[in-house]
Amino acid sequence: MFLGKCGQGGLHKGCYDIPHIDVVGRDPASPLKQLLTLNTPSIFRPVTNPDVLLDLQSISYGFGTRQILTNISVQIKRGQIVTLIGPNGAGKTTLIKIAMRLLQAHAGQVILNPNLRIGYMPQRLHVDATMPISVTRFLLLAPHAQRQNITAALAEVGASDLHNSRLQELSGGEMQRVLLARALLQNPQLLVLDEPTQGVDLKGQAELYRLITQIRDRHRCGVLMVSHDLHLVMSATDEVICLNQHVCCHGHPEQVSNDPAYLELFGKTGAAAMAVYTHHHNHSHDLTGAVINEQHPESREQHNNG
Repeated sequence: MFLGKCGQGGLHKGCYDIPHIDVVGRDPASPLKQLLTLNTPSIFRPVTNPDVLLDLQSISYGFGTRQILTNISVQIKRGQIVTLIGPNGAGKTTLIKIAMRLLQAHAGQVILNPNLRIGYMPQRLHVDATMPISVTRFLLLAPHAQRQNITAALAEVGASDLHNSRLQELSGGEMQRVLLARALLQNPQLLVLDEPTQGVDLKGQAELYRLITQIRDRHRCGVLMVSHDLHLVMSATDEVICLNQHVCCHGHPEQVSNDPAYLELFGKTGAAAMAVYTHHHNHSHDLTGAVINEQHPESREQHNNG
């Protein structure tokens, strides 16, 4: 995602909108559905199980002579966190782009819950340093954004103090929380998070993963997440899919961490470095260090570490 001047000579709301994806899953006889079905190898259709938000079946994708994904199947239900892990170039980001209809798979089926609302958090945001913009102004550019919703979303991610901050001046952790708040403005049934802790220190990573789990519990949304932080994310996910252009292994975190395919992919040293991390912590913090009330995130209290 690029934040800057658009081709129309200035700020333009369309420059910031993530493409709408709720058309898929509606009337199977719609012209768009027929066009997608007739003119492309992959097929989009609605799910029949209301608890299933997204079902990718036998997805394959290539670019030129390079095969990037081969026969990938992923299903996400309400309230479930599914994490994609794998080395660089494994096809993780490509797969989530296919799930969001930003890319067209060459084979397979993309099955979506009717009128599915997706909140997307990109891997990074490039900000034009010549165009100052506040956090609130940036969030107002999101589809369906209103000031009261922005206040609630920033409170939920522990970033209430950033309303008037300039986007260019945010730290890595602050930026990621703002992007997560933007995703929440869509009132999502499914959160798609592409490396949500990019540029965040170790302590901040643990806080963000805990925050994602709390959001899942509060909204009962599904979460599809890409991560390299296996040592932190394993304790916060329901299913791990180890990807390297194909599914090497999948299952519960402890199962995957002991799977021979996983050990072969990362090597014994790398796998040991990313061993399952369990962090027992009964609260989380906002950006100022104050404890966030999980029931009422706008309410905060000071945390005494002494």
